[in-house]
This record gives sequence, structure tokens and C-alpha cells, in this order.
Amino acid sequence: MVEYTINLDAAFSSLADATRRDILNRVSMRPQSIGELAEAHTHLTFAAIAKHITVLQDSKLVIKKREGRYQIISVNPKAMNQVARVLQQYRAIWDARFDRLDSLLK
Repeated sequence: MVEYTINLDAAFSSLADATRRDILNRVSMRPQSIGELAEAHTHLTFAAIAKHITVLQDSKLVIKKREGRYQIISVNPKAMNQVARVLQQYRAIWDARFDRLDSLLK
């Protein structure tokens, strides 16, 4: 079993691009081949999609594995959970601030 620890800076940096967010969304629904992802992004070349996937893979948000002649991309749930935990911490902070503001305004 391979342990995945993510670099949050790399994860959030990779999520700054709309194409990568779309790729991540698609593979979170079901694993897909690079070819399937390239078909969904007709405005980009296969090589460009492969580069986007490399960025996501380097940030550990996706896992790429070979199945026959295909490279299958799937979401890394452990990494996504780490990102979600960080975002939840910020959400809790802002919810508390808005609650205090609401109390002050009443």
C-alpha cells in the first residue's frame, strides 16, 4: 500500500486551472482514460491534457495506472480528504465570524 501525503500548495495550485478542475470532477465520477478526457476537451490536444494530468498527479490529487494499452486516471480519495479537511477548517472560522457579525447586527 502506497501512502500519499500531499503538498497543499501544489494541490491548490493545480486546482487554480479550470481544465484541471474539470478533469478532477470527471474522474471523481468514474475513472477515465486519457483519451476519454481528451475527447471531452476538444479545444485541447491530447498532449495538453496529458500535461494537465501530470500536474494533478504530481500534486497527488489523481492516480494514473496502466490497464492494458490505456492509462486510467482516478481520483485519490485520501488526498481529496486532506484538501477537504483544510477547507472545512476555514469554513468553520468564517462561519464563526459571520455568527458573531450576525449577533452584533441584531
